[in-house]
Amino acid sequence: MENIELIVFDLDGTLVRSHKTIYLATIKAFEDLGIQDKLDEDEFYNMIGMHFQDIFDEFEIHVNDFDHFIEVYKYHYNILMNTSELYPGVAETLNHLKKKEYKIALLTTKGQDQAEKIIFHFNLDPYFDEIHGRRPELPIKPNPEPLLLICNNLKVKPENTLMVGDSELDVNCAHNAKTKSCAAAYGYRTKERLQTEQPDIVIDSINELLTVINKNGESK
Repeated sequence: MENIELIVFDLDGTLVRSHKTIYLATIKAFEDLGIQDKLDEDEFYNMIGMHFQDIFDEFEIHVNDFDHFIEVYKYHYNILMNTSELYPGVAETLNHLKKKEYKIALLTTKGQDQAEKIIFHFNLDPYFDEIHGRRPELPIKPNPEPLLLICNNLKVKPENTLMVGDSELDVNCAHNAKTKSCAAAYGYRTKERLQTEQPDIVIDSINELLTVINKNGESK
């Protein structure tokens, strides 16, 4: 894959193994708010990356005050953040890409404040040129608008951009924005499911990025 200048990463299931934190924080928020509905843990994991409202619609869970749920959820998530961990090779890969002068950005459906907290918690902030979380004025993945905004902010053409993520939302966001796409099959979707979205490349670990991307036609 040649002429890549910007690499945009998803967060959950791509950089951070966070399913336990997300699930536990959700259950704690349910308990605090008196929500009696049950979440199947395995099914929930398969939906990580989707917006909470879409997940609740799928499970037919009714939340009276969604904004308040998010506040309570974030409170518990911050307390439980140590139950998350980086995937093996994340820091080393980001460091290598930075040294090779690739621009690096984050695009996640998590709120902006929470995305920044997580990146700083894991000391990844020096590697990122832009951190882009969910913002009320913008649509979320797979809508291409936030990805195209990142390209514009960092002055890189979409065709010179690679979107890396573990869900169909990431691959379809890349397709919609006309960027290259890389499916992370080590996250919360199976390789078979991801391949149905026709990503440009599929990787089984983040370390593989170093062998599949080129810059200006030269192997890195």
